[in-house]
Amino acid sequence: MARSRMTPARERAALVGLVAGRARRLDAERSMDELAGLSDAAGADVALRVLQERPKPDPATFLGAGKVELLAASCAELDIDVVIFDNELTPAQLRQVEAIVHRKIIDRTQLILDIFARRAHTREGKLQVELAQLQYLLPRLVGAGAALSRLGGGIGTRGPGETKLETDRRRIRTRIHAIKEDIDRVRQRRSQLRERRQKTSVPTVALVGYTNAGKTTLFNVLTKADAEASDALFVTLDPLIRQVRLPDSRELLVSDTVGFIDRLPHALVAAFRATLEEVAEADLVLHVIDAAATDRDRRITAVRRVLEEVDAADVPLIEVYNKCDEIGPAERRRIRDTDPAALCISARHREGLDELIDSVASHLALDVTRVSLSYDPDSPADRERIARVYRHARVLEHEVRDGRVTMVADVPRRLVPQLQPAAR
Repeated sequence: MARSRMTPARERAALVGLVAGRARRLDAERSMDELAGLSDAAGADVALRVLQERPKPDPATFLGAGKVELLAASCAELDIDVVIFDNELTPAQLRQVEAIVHRKIIDRTQLILDIFARRAHTREGKLQVELAQLQYLLPRLVGAGAALSRLGGGIGTRGPGETKLETDRRRIRTRIHAIKEDIDRVRQRRSQLRERRQKTSVPTVALVGYTNAGKTTLFNVLTKADAEASDALFVTLDPLIRQVRLPDSRELLVSDTVGFIDRLPHALVAAFRATLEEVAEADLVLHVIDAAATDRDRRITAVRRVLEEVDAADVPLIEVYNKCDEIGPAERRRIRDTDPAALCISARHREGLDELIDSVASHLALDVTRVSLSYDPDSPADRERIARVYRHARVLEHEVRDGRVTMVADVPRRLVPQLQPAAR
């Protein structure tokens, strides 16, 4: 049957992993399962899996010469298009393996970069992905001309791929410099927007978590938005920020961010720093965890590692176990015994959301207190305070007497110091 010219053909992939040193085979197999999910997201069907055990990676071929020869034979027999390694290969290893296997060879980092290139829709997202791809490519240019020219298309060549293969180091460095300047302007713009939000005293809550933990589903439920949510990996690349008004008129902003993953390429974290600064500058982080994931602890560790890398480890954090409808009562009890402060919810079925909102309100000091305030209506600063009281609090009494405005209002506790009248 002829392949459609309209729809890009899915490539046949071989996945290659290594159990080295003290690594557990179970962990390696789970990582290979994740690699299969990444491959599917990039447009490949997995036709072969190879998991090799050896004390340490071979410096020349990663797997060892004999194993690579067997890999080459298997790829020829199964008509494999692309071989995907579950580790980052050195430039020398890439070239050596390709020379033996005669197939396109990419590693985990390049695969993740490829998915990000597929998912980036905004100019900002595309810039950040291109920066990461070029930084990955630069050290791999030495002697790689022939190998790179054979890639042709498909997985690992998206984004700036088709044009960058013929560029030299100088042109790549020039492009990297230009992209960094553009991203710096994005960072400045985001910083200005954050300052504006801080002036309005509306707190920001950032959703973070492993990819496909359900962050966007929770974001949609909280904000009544319709951002794209699916079981695919890395659907959200560009940060979304929406206002949430609680039933009692309290307000906050919720931001949805790119999903994290184990061994998220450092170049990608660096390139997306402008986006991830939204997390570091937030008033509160909700770490959304897939409660039903078999390797839940590994995923939690991976997210914490990225939070440290983007200087967000000190931001107040609530761990929110999502998809609790998919686990039994015993596992729920185990989660609560392990972390009594954690919350168990199901964003899809809207279970546990009231408790989540109450916890967020408590952490952000959104809980209200009743205060009496007296202002001078002739003072510009006091007139601004009166406007903010009406904007952020529930006014119970408003009286004008003897040239003063007296108000009784239920004010979010975090705002009380800012609404106090100027000293007379």
